Amino acid sequence: MTPAARPSFSLYPELDATALGAFVSALESGDVTGLPPARAAGVAEARARSVFTRGKVTGADGDLLDAALWRHTGIRPRPMIVMPSPWTSLGWLVYAVQATLFAARGYDVIAYSARGFGGSEGQVDVAGPLDVADGSRALDHLIERSTGPVTKVGFLGASYGSGIGQLVAAHDTRVDAVVALSSWGDLGEAFHENSTRHVAAVRALLEAAAKARLSPQTRSAFDHLLTGSDIRGVLRWAEVRSPLTHVKELNRRRVPVFFSHAWHETLFPLNQTLRMFNELTGPKRLAVSVGDHSGPETAGVLGLPNRIWTDAHRWFDHHLKGIDNGIDGEGQFLGEVMWSRTLEPRPTWPSATERLHRLYLAGDGGLGPETVAGWTATVLCGMDTPATVADSVVASGYAEMAGRPKAYPTEGIDRTVAAVWTAEPAAETVRLRGTPRLRVTYRAANPGSTFVAYLFDAGPDGTAHLITHAPFSDLQSPPDSLISADIELQATAYDVRRGHRLMLVIDARDPFYADANLPRATLAFTSPEATPSCLDLPLG
Repeated sequence: MTPAARPSFSLYPELDATALGAFVSALESGDVTGLPPARAAGVAEARARSVFTRGKVTGADGDLLDAALWRHTGIRPRPMIVMPSPWTSLGWLVYAVQATLFAARGYDVIAYSARGFGGSEGQVDVAGPLDVADGSRALDHLIERSTGPVTKVGFLGASYGSGIGQLVAAHDTRVDAVVALSSWGDLGEAFHENSTRHVAAVRALLEAAAKARLSPQTRSAFDHLLTGSDIRGVLRWAEVRSPLTHVKELNRRRVPVFFSHAWHETLFPLNQTLRMFNELTGPKRLAVSVGDHSGPETAGVLGLPNRIWTDAHRWFDHHLKGIDNGIDGEGQFLGEVMWSRTLEPRPTWPSATERLHRLYLAGDGGLGPETVAGWTATVLCGMDTPATVADSVVASGYAEMAGRPKAYPTEGIDRTVAAVWTAEPAAETVRLRGTPRLRVTYRAANPGSTFVAYLFDAGPDGTAHLITHAPFSDLQSPPDSLISADIELQATAYDVRRGHRLMLVIDARDPFYADANLPRATLAFTSPEATPSCLDLPLG
């Protein structure tokens, strides 16, 4: 993307709009001058097999949606794919290369810019009823312009488009399979995890949509998330837009759904998508990779070799064309291990965890097998520490994929503003596989409290890498209450090497989250005898 075209923030920082535009121009004209050989060959193959045109889809309320179609001539029956755009001003252009590859494999395809984005009219509805209606209208548009009968229909979306695709599939019985890349299942939990507002994610979405036209309802919901007002109203708004709310409709027809996600996802944290995945009773598959939002599949968007997009093609080939390519026998779950990048297939997500290992928090900062009660570890609020979720939304994930995960200096964590517990050095590799769970009790001197728990892999050199984390807020307890927090950390697949230590850090502030603490307030963590503070580790 040229500097002049680059917005202040993009969920797709690696995309080159100029290169994608040149590819589309070649599809229209046949002139492949300046294209890389592989892209030129793709254009030639697509033009030999299908007809590419731009157009407008009449969406809900008569709004015209910018779209592109890849259609085959002749009366042969064909499957179809509908691709709602991601959360970007580039609109359907993001899908230009992949839609062309699908067309070359015999699919009729329509890719369109979601309302309010790019060249589409209307206002951004955040996968609301208008977006769902638009998806069905886009399918109508493609069917009406196809020359042969339709066999089966798939919806594929990345990020924003993936949520829309799931919701259309839940309400339009013509949809036979779904591919949802970097998606969400429960939008309310994605924005409001353990009663903690994901303010950095909301700001990132607003910045990435700087050129979009947000509806008043959308802007109001985002404003409320940033200010903390009318959260109940926001959760009602999010419920309608959550595929999890409509999972019974998907299950009734056993719609096959393929998900991809990232372990350190900062926009739509993994656990809420896992809940959606676990509720599905039809054919399903989930691939979770190193990185952050959309990073694992971005290379494929550009047409480069990419296992996520390869499996997306295989998913549709199997469920829309009936090709016996083996994907249905490879297990429901595929995890990429941090940081070996080993790919581990499992029959189901729960089977990734073979047993649980409990460690107890001790007053001397230890993390061990014996229960220790009666201690207190006090944390001063309002101060940040080196323990943070990431340096930035999305971008930090690209560093992880390049083999450069953030190194945290453990000696820089001030023990007056953070509580730290460290286990003994691992005698052998500790294979974390699943969802860690933390139970901790604390006393808050003031009404309203927040903490963020981080699980680190601390090396012998004093640096650490983030394994997983989770925020927690209590907004209802009276001052000086003893509060019990029993929370899931985000799911993980991580190998802690021999000689490294597990380190649990709890502090009261992280710029990724809203902070319910009063400045200079304190949180006093403890461990009652009846409910000792502990960390349950899922081992594989």
